[in-house]
Amino acid sequence: MSSRNSSRLPRFLPVGGRLAAWLAAGLLALALGAAAWARGEAGTVSVRDLPPEAQRVLAQIQSGHRFSHPRDGVTFYNRERLLPLRPRGYYTEYTVPTPGARNRGARRIVAGKGDTGDPATSGEYWYTSDHYASFRRIRE
Repeated sequence: MSSRNSSRLPRFLPVGGRLAAWLAAGLLALALGAAAWARGEAGTVSVRDLPPEAQRVLAQIQSGHRFSHPRDGVTFYNRERLLPLRPRGYYTEYTVPTPGARNRGARRIVAGKGDTGDPATSGEYWYTSDHYASFRRIRE
């Protein structure tokens, strides 16, 4: 959970109670996410339903385009464990520009290496609009 989510916890709880509630909520989210993946019910989004900026980034990934942002194409570690568990280095992340944002914003596409070993041809892509709090698999 991010700090902005922890502010939703009741302020009347003592610090230890807020910490316990925060940890319980995080564990529940992880368990529900893992269960959804196991059942094949993780959210999906079609390419045509992505924001136009995400559609462009996906096309750039698939064409092997070089990205100008220094963080694009770096390893995504899946610390949230919301994507299927894979060896370190399997996933890479790419910034989806957010109009009006003064920084990278919260939107990303995460690409897996798939059977081909290449994110450009893997067909394995996820979109997050909330900086890794949730993911939807991109359907092509």
